[in-house]
Amino acid sequence: MLMSSEELDILLKVTVSICLGGLIGIERELSHKPAGIRTHMFVAGAATLVIMLSTLLIDQFTQSYDNVSADPVRVLEAIIVGISFIGAGTVLKSEKDHNVYYLTTAASILFAAGIGITVALERYGLAGALTLLVILVNAGVGGVEQKFLGKGKKHTDNVDPGN
Repeated sequence: MLMSSEELDILLKVTVSICLGGLIGIERELSHKPAGIRTHMFVAGAATLVIMLSTLLIDQFTQSYDNVSADPVRVLEAIIVGISFIGAGTVLKSEKDHNVYYLTTAASILFAAGIGITVALERYGLAGALTLLVILVNAGVGGVEQKFLGKGKKHTDNVDPGN
């Protein structure tokens, strides 16, 4: 079964996104965080796929029907909301010490979606640079936090137990 050049283009973009998401996921995995390689790969790849499919859908409907209008920003909004729910699933609040854990992992999942969108928009250099930036922030700033917060302490966001 042969694919059209359009389908091959989508497959290539999704593959690039999966690879970039995987790089972010490797850092999370090495840091023993709940969402690792596969999660980040799927999030980045899915974001690219949804953008690409929405582009095809918009093209098909606007060619077939004169009165159809489309707003591509709504697709971006839907991706962000959906991925935010996945990120929220990684966040834990400890009843014992009232701290919130894994917010950085949730944020990196959201960032992986943004990178996937960037690839769909054919901004490959930007997507690569953003991937490196996320890895540097996760690995580098985490180390700085550990150093200044004291060895063995984990940075958490304190939550007022009364709220």
